[in-house]
Amino acid sequence: MIKKSNTEKIILGIDPGTNVMGYGVIRIIGNKAELMVMGVIDMRKESDPYLRLGKIFDRVTGIIDSYLPDEMAIEAPFFGKNVQSMLKLGRAQGVAIAAAIHHSVPIHEYAPLKIKMAITGQGQASKEQVAGMLQRLLHIQQDEMPKFMDATDALGAAYCHFLQMNRPETDAKHYSSWKDFATKNQSRIKK
Repeated sequence: MIKKSNTEKIILGIDPGTNVMGYGVIRIIGNKAELMVMGVIDMRKESDPYLRLGKIFDRVTGIIDSYLPDEMAIEAPFFGKNVQSMLKLGRAQGVAIAAAIHHSVPIHEYAPLKIKMAITGQGQASKEQVAGMLQRLLHIQQDEMPKFMDATDALGAAYCHFLQMNRPETDAKHYSSWKDFATKNQSRIKK
């Protein structure tokens, strides 16, 4: 079990998956983040989908018990065309969330685009670009980089939350592009 000072915060990041689920834990001291651990929960050898969900709950609970996160950041499911895949992914995410709720850990969900944008400044960044940026930001040695990108995706969710923590909420409207701005502000455009 990890001991914490009163001035630090620990964030658990989760990248949900039904075959491989990534996790990453960072410690925040002041305005600096440092890597504590990252890895994956590998369920590929388990054929029963319900036992996979049980393994997710047990492993996420174990990570929470070991690192005592103050908050959890989880990547929102990417909406694809395969409904069955989405259902399975949603179940995996729900079980990880249930483990956090069971331990009274507040949960924050981030879309993949938001995580990529926060880490690299580009919403269409590749997994490799996100991993490379996290490696630089958190001073991770090359030999410490994981085999599965699910671990760095989870670390990205945690780091994205760290960046969002220091940004005050505003009532300002957000636009995805100039076209979005123009569409939503017809009265402000001179014709």
